Amino acid sequence: MNIEDLKQVISKNLENTNEEFKRVFHGRGNFYEEFKYLTIDSIDKILFIVLFEEIEKNIEDEIIGFLKEFLESSRHESIVLQRRYLEKAPSELIVGEIDYNLIAIENSLKYKISFTNKNIGFFPDMKIGHKFIEDESKGKSVLNLFSYTCAFSISALKGGAKKVVNVDMSKGALTQGRTNHHLNNFDTSNVQFMPYNILKSWSRIRKAGPYDIIVIDPPSFQKGSFAATKDYEKIVKKLSQLASPRCMILCALNAPELDTNFIKNMFNEHASDFKFIKRLDNLDTFPSNNEEKSLKNLVFKRG
Repeated sequence: MNIEDLKQVISKNLENTNEEFKRVFHGRGNFYEEFKYLTIDSIDKILFIVLFEEIEKNIEDEIIGFLKEFLESSRHESIVLQRRYLEKAPSELIVGEIDYNLIAIENSLKYKISFTNKNIGFFPDMKIGHKFIEDESKGKSVLNLFSYTCAFSISALKGGAKKVVNVDMSKGALTQGRTNHHLNNFDTSNVQFMPYNILKSWSRIRKAGPYDIIVIDPPSFQKGSFAATKDYEKIVKKLSQLASPRCMILCALNAPELDTNFIKNMFNEHASDFKFIKRLDNLDTFPSNNEEKSLKNLVFKRG
């Protein structure tokens, strides 16, 4: 794949973009080996470029150059570039202007985002997972573990959940999560925000249960707080104490080195009363050369 091929892929993916968030190029799944360092997102009227590796200046200039050309004939007005390979991953405004009260829209729901952080506050690859929880939540009590900015909570409330408990050790993320609820005009009287280390707070989490739906969406590795290889098992072991008799679990895993059997085997050994139902599809806009290395959303059900 060369620059001209890249230009054609992006041009095709930019067709019919609207205010909803859309990934228009995904190199991180190694489907496009020559550009595995690159992602480009359409966020309303912004094109957001992320470089995960330092590349030759002439290639960077060429990518930015043809995106500037796209601005002339598309609905987009601005280009933002993030150099993810640098410490703190600074973002740079290349063209246009930015309203720093930025909103991303997914499944018609609104999420506050920021280009001043390493992660903008929103993970677009989880769109199908969010919609799945929305569709399953009517009248349910939902536990959202590693809630970050509470996208699953908002999806559950849209679907008619009677109660949601969000748990994340980052108070800042939960504060943004509250903002996201207000952006979507959701009443938070039936929503709890617990700023706890999940692995040390089981009694508090259990007290607010039992739960009809449990979402487990941890980082694959976060220094000092969570490592999937050793800590995911600790969560699975606690599920029977948290779950209602017909509880459904959505387990997310985004670690390329761990496959679906990593989770299935843990359930077989430590939570055998939950049976594997299915794996959710990934978005077509996030192609991968190996599905076992891509995002894995596995559904289990008790009873």
